[in-house]
Amino acid sequence: LCVFSPLQLVSLLLIGIAAWGIGFGLISSFRVVGVVIAVGVFLFFIALVGLIGAVKHHQVLLFFYMIILLLVFIVQFSVSCACLALNKDQQSELLEVGWNNTNSARTDIERNLNCCGFRAFHLNETCAADCFRTRHCKPCAPIIEEYSGMVLRFVGGIGLFFSFTEILGVWLTYRYRNQKDPRANPSAFL
Repeated sequence: LCVFSPLQLVSLLLIGIAAWGIGFGLISSFRVVGVVIAVGVFLFFIALVGLIGAVKHHQVLLFFYMIILLLVFIVQFSVSCACLALNKDQQSELLEVGWNNTNSARTDIERNLNCCGFRAFHLNETCAADCFRTRHCKPCAPIIEEYSGMVLRFVGGIGLFFSFTEILGVWLTYRYRNQKDPRANPSAFL
């Protein structure tokens, strides 16, 4: 049963972080929060399917769990490796693309980091930061870039750790999926 706990932990962690971010006003984009919560709920149900399959010795549920967990491992391992492999120029380019394509994230960043604009502050633009009232704002790019490398390494490392626990879950599920139920009648399988 403890094989299934890392996936449950990840799912509850995703749901909790999304709720914490929205509760403290750090994130105002309901689309982002909705996606994070949906992924957390999906992972929780997959972990629940694996848990029920293990308790009931249900081979179909365990096979379904094993396949879905393998797909989650592949995606999570790929994203984790990508987070760890980005250099400073790629991080900067990725941040600029994200800045230009999302208004709600831009507003959240300006408000929380007290900065305006990405590379330069223009007086004719609107800004959600407190510094905009005094017209002495710093651009957001240097502030974001200062923390982006650290955050990407942290997220990549945590994702890599949990991806290896997931592949361990796939291997254990494959290994024990075809075992007989010890509570069943032993002569029924012969």
